[in-house]
Amino acid sequence: MTRERVKGWAAGGRLRGWGGVTGMAVACAVTASLTLLPLAHGDGTFGGPGAGQGAASAVPALAEECTDPEASLPPSDADGPSIAKIRDRGKLIAGVDQNSFRWGYRDPGTGTLEGFDIDLVRAIAKDILGDPDAVIFRAIPTNQRIAALANDRVDVVVRTMTINCKRLEQVSFSTAYFQAGQQVLAPKESGIDGYDASLKGKRVCTAEGSTAYDALNEKSFGAVFEDEHDGTALDKDQLTVPNQLDCLVRLQLGEVDAVVTDNALAAGQAAQDPSVELKGDKPFTTEYYGVAAKLGADDLVARVNHVLVQYRAGGADSPWMKSYRQWLAEGLPGIKGPPAPKYRSN
Repeated sequence: MTRERVKGWAAGGRLRGWGGVTGMAVACAVTASLTLLPLAHGDGTFGGPGAGQGAASAVPALAEECTDPEASLPPSDADGPSIAKIRDRGKLIAGVDQNSFRWGYRDPGTGTLEGFDIDLVRAIAKDILGDPDAVIFRAIPTNQRIAALANDRVDVVVRTMTINCKRLEQVSFSTAYFQAGQQVLAPKESGIDGYDASLKGKRVCTAEGSTAYDALNEKSFGAVFEDEHDGTALDKDQLTVPNQLDCLVRLQLGEVDAVVTDNALAAGQAAQDPSVELKGDKPFTTEYYGVAAKLGADDLVARVNHVLVQYRAGGADSPWMKSYRQWLAEGLPGIKGPPAPKYRSN
């Protein structure tokens, strides 16, 4: 979203389904989310050192064949080079979102980062460094998650990132900490019914580098989902955007007809805007979120898996369930617990 569009909206328009103050906050958030944001400390302030539920699957979520992408390294609390680097620094640098309501977002009242993913980051920091606030948060767009790890800008990415075989060639993943799936988000009166023929000819927005884009690329039902269609170039980033939240604003501005994204994220967006809703009675893929680390950072991956063992333990009183009840239960009710971990045998 360009600055000109934001200014134009502020002068004489209004985002559909949003109050004026909330709408402006989201418009500004989208403008900011197009670039890598400054670092934030564990208390959510910017700057400082180093600143710079079960679903049936109708369409395979995996981009390439592999035997079991959710299988990760066995848990271990042993030290290694990646852990030593974090301890020497005294801070865990985590790539997160700050615009996904209930997952990773900035509380407008306090300015601090909150959400389900943020709770998990703090649990990792507490285990490695003994302090849940020993974190430098780096807000990263969807399309920069892998690059941030490869370029050592972050230690981990905890940002609703789906584990799949294609990504395993570029990063390492922990065991799964949440099960989600792709679903269509559209205005209630749109006439779009779900991931089906009702999408034909509709402009559908996805985030660049997302599994939603991969799903549409495999089967689009005639939807227009690329920035070039039938040889005609559309506005840059109109349909394939750097950051997932940008799609919601484009939907509210009437620039697209629907969004395809994870149901877990879409549920938060529907909670923010009562004029939109999830379409279809269930997701059309089954996907699992994992904590991503740089490829080859085996000691860190094993340590995160060790944290996740503790995070899942305790049934209804586990840290996982407490975080779920606080952040996600309202929009994604009925989840009984986290997905069971899978470990590689060698």
